[in-house]
Amino acid sequence: MAVDEDTLREVADLFLLEGDVRSIEPYGSGHINLTYLVTTGRRRYILQRMNSEIFPDIPRLMRNVELVTGFLRSQGQETLDIIRTKDGAFYETIPSGDYRVYSFVENTVSYDAVPDAGVFRNAGEAFGLFQNHLASFDASLLTETIPHFHDTPKRFRDFRRAVKEDRAGRAGGCHREIDFYMARAGRYGTLMEGLADGSLPLRVTHNDTKLNNILMDADTGRARVIIDLDTVMPGSMLFDFGDSIRFGASTALEDEPDLDRVHFDIDLYRAYAQGFIGAVRPTLTGKEASLMPLSARMMTLECGMRFLADYLEGDTYFATSYPEHNLVRTRTQIRLVQEMEAADGRMGRIVDRIVQGEDR
Repeated sequence: MAVDEDTLREVADLFLLEGDVRSIEPYGSGHINLTYLVTTGRRRYILQRMNSEIFPDIPRLMRNVELVTGFLRSQGQETLDIIRTKDGAFYETIPSGDYRVYSFVENTVSYDAVPDAGVFRNAGEAFGLFQNHLASFDASLLTETIPHFHDTPKRFRDFRRAVKEDRAGRAGGCHREIDFYMARAGRYGTLMEGLADGSLPLRVTHNDTKLNNILMDADTGRARVIIDLDTVMPGSMLFDFGDSIRFGASTALEDEPDLDRVHFDIDLYRAYAQGFIGAVRPTLTGKEASLMPLSARMMTLECGMRFLADYLEGDTYFATSYPEHNLVRTRTQIRLVQEMEAADGRMGRIVDRIVQGEDR
């Protein structure tokens, strides 16, 4: 539910803004937090009401954001600038919700979809640099704002429970999709097992590596600031790499009903890998590199089984526009996994060449 302008102006007055507020307008295309552009006589700001249903522990969430942005700034990196309240806090809680303010990052653009390989390469470099700059940060200091977010074995257990309970009575119409995920159960623990035994380093992960979470310079096209840090948590770098490929290297939208339009684009995969590996190479381990192709499949499998579990439970989590929306989403993810499986050897060779400096 939107916030009325009088309340927004009252909220804005709680923060250390420069100049008098001239306007407050809805801003952006996000679906989790309510976001507004605040214009004063001197500057522009982003005002957000945080979603405490999705993120119930706002103090720890904001502590995560404070720690990560502070560390990036200490490394000389441009990052989100949190505006404090007049009482010196990083956010404000009033009866209508939990609010925070960031400085608006001027002269930047963002993209909701991948327009070309060059932009996707820049995106890979941006998230690779994010990983590299935070490589020496102690990720264990961060809180899991959404517990078990990329715990694929846990997601699979939830999926199996949804199949067994079949609350919406829909399992009979999607046996092939259910069997697809059951047949691949043997690999679901790979990344979590690597984190548990220490063979994969615990890193700061962004966990929402969509293209529109990168602000790129309007003149140069190069990435400047990674935004939407609410899901920053400890995890594996492969979570971010894999989910970027799942989302960005697809030729169609996540809910495209015509599967003939849904394909895994190996050239976009190469472009992103070039940018990402080129940036993170100083801290990249051999095991992380070897698991990059698998991570793309793993994140796509995980997302697809989440869509299917939600479909079986009656669409209680993901917003839907029609009864089979989540099933359609599941099928796009299955198509992508199938094409990734067919291209597994090529994906591995691409990573090897980039790591060795033979493909830049």
